[in-house]
Amino acid sequence: MDETWAHHFDPETKQQSKRWKHVTSPTPVKFRKIPSAGKVMASVFWDSDGVLMIDYLERGKTVTGVYYAELIRKLRSAVKEKRRGKLSHGVLLHQDNAPAHTSAVAMATIRECGFELLSQPPYSPDLAPSDYHVFRSLKDSLRGRSFGCDEEVIHTINDWFELQDKQFENAASNCSVNRRIHQTWHRLTTTCSDL
Repeated sequence: MDETWAHHFDPETKQQSKRWKHVTSPTPVKFRKIPSAGKVMASVFWDSDGVLMIDYLERGKTVTGVYYAELIRKLRSAVKEKRRGKLSHGVLLHQDNAPAHTSAVAMATIRECGFELLSQPPYSPDLAPSDYHVFRSLKDSLRGRSFGCDEEVIHTINDWFELQDKQFENAASNCSVNRRIHQTWHRLTTTCSDL
């Protein structure tokens, strides 16, 4: 599980906007980065078989412990519906240490749903494969495009996830990546508990 912001307009990066030009050609005009007209937060839950659920935060709302607990309940329903039998085998949940995710309400709901929580050592962004495999590609596909409203952004994100083939989804949950993450968690949590 991870979250990302998708902006109504995110200009091309300097790298993306590079163009070959003739020595006598005028310098190309580049857009200046200005504050976005709006943005949408997407909470994406997935497993090795693909995306289970995407939730979009309503404009003006914030992620609280109660809101996140409700997402966990929706996730349990999505697992039950889309991955029959996985609940009885046990579900490992990986999340970051955001205050809403570690609130008493959220933790109680995680236990109530029967999920096993993989502990995330503090200040460990390297353990979030979504930042490297999923969100980076998603944001690259959105960069340089302009959207008029939240619904357009949401529709484009949903379409993007639907277009991803099985190979890409497996790259995000690659077993060698999971093995490496598990080994790193074990090493870090053992080291932290020894202190």
